[in-house]
Amino acid sequence: MSYQVFARKYRPRTFDDVLGQDHVVVTLRNAIQQNRLAHAYLFVGPRGTGKTSTARIFAKALNCTGGPKIDFDPNEDVCVEIAEGRSLDVLEIDGASNNGVEQVRELRDSVKFAPSRGQFRIYYIDEVHMLSNAAFNALLKTLEEPPPHVKFIFATTEAHKILPTILSRCQRFDLRPIPTQLIADHLLHIAGKEGIDLDQAAAWAIAKGADGGMRDAQSMLDQLVAFCGDRIIEENVLDVFGFTSREKVANLTTALLSRDTPTALSLIQKESESGRDLSQLLGELIGCLRALLVAKLDPAADGEGIPAELWQALLAASASCDSDRILAAIDVFAETESRMKWATNKRLHFELGVIKSIQSLGEFRITDVIKALNKGISAGGEDFSAAFEVAPMQAAPAPAPASESAPKHEEVKPVAAVPAKPLAKSAAKSKASALESLASLIESAPEVSEPIAAPEPPKPEPKAQIVEAPAPKEAAADDSFYQDPLVQAALKKFEGKILGA
Repeated sequence: MSYQVFARKYRPRTFDDVLGQDHVVVTLRNAIQQNRLAHAYLFVGPRGTGKTSTARIFAKALNCTGGPKIDFDPNEDVCVEIAEGRSLDVLEIDGASNNGVEQVRELRDSVKFAPSRGQFRIYYIDEVHMLSNAAFNALLKTLEEPPPHVKFIFATTEAHKILPTILSRCQRFDLRPIPTQLIADHLLHIAGKEGIDLDQAAAWAIAKGADGGMRDAQSMLDQLVAFCGDRIIEENVLDVFGFTSREKVANLTTALLSRDTPTALSLIQKESESGRDLSQLLGELIGCLRALLVAKLDPAADGEGIPAELWQALLAASASCDSDRILAAIDVFAETESRMKWATNKRLHFELGVIKSIQSLGEFRITDVIKALNKGISAGGEDFSAAFEVAPMQAAPAPAPASESAPKHEEVKPVAAVPAKPLAKSAAKSKASALESLASLIESAPEVSEPIAAPEPPKPEPKAQIVEAPAPKEAAADDSFYQDPLVQAALKKFEGKILGA
């Protein structure tokens, strides 16, 4: 018998074998038990999370002997044919190579035929988002009202590329990335069956590098067995795939939190010269900072896979950093990660991100000044906000009537506002020199005897009036013009007068 890779040899065969997708498995089981089977299903999820395996298991449950049932025998001939892709009732179609209208028309013609052995004729279209818009439109009517013996199962990694008219006709199941610890445990299970001595740290490194994909993790384990033989340790995983160990990630995080720029840059240089993947290292660094930020907000949080001794050292290093500083560093590295994705010189952008994050950890902010002032006054027994609480202004009493002998220029002094809670004497004794100076200035400020009148704005100088010389009197013959009834009516209407008349 020819050799089978781990990804095919240990493919899930029943619902119990599907890992990390309990929400999908429970829904499909209940649908079979309650006989609530839809005519179209859509499985969405990243690569290697079990879309095809789940579709085949569902097809086995529908077309098994005596089905549909959830406790089928995966070794019976009908289930074996479905698993190997030889069943006449379960047609697996590649959407990338059969994405035209002609292929969809052939599919529409074939749905009329009854199944040969099972109860249903099942069409499984992988990478369905590769179908053209014309092919989708040609499939709409058949997908909406198929014959009762037809079931459609679609799988895709990019659901946003599927037409909304297709999505509305399917029951959608989103398969999630598989947790790292679950992948590591399954790899140890496979290694135990194959007689391979797989180190726990090595299994964790493989699972971390797989990024939620079980098939990727199994393929990496297959490659490591070919490279190392029956004994696999963490160093082998790091050397083969260019990953960075958790110890070095912890050292880089410690250097970052202690603002040791030379050490941090030296670690990046060594990792780059040894051929490590700097993008993967940056992702590990962001994950470590995120774990520390969560631990700041929730002390009961664990280290998310970081060994206990490394986690305690990281907690001690982050004790002097507030959560807002760690959050600022994460923001800097998030921007660095987006730039590194398309940059040719990844090391340069990584080093710039480290320098910027260290600067953000060491810079002073207004919140630090407020905390220092609050701490200084609290040492004297007062809170900063309470010490400077001022009452609203009180109305001044009406002045007594002045006697006739009193000078007329004498005015009554206004009553100053009285604080509801004056500064405590203990606050003046605080060690904070800034607060002592502030208190002394307030105590030594003289009282204002008279209200200070605001200076009057300067009056604008009167513009020089230009006096026009009166026009010489015209001849008496011209006076008759002013006596005209129209001129007199105009003068009366506009209240005018004749100059020099």
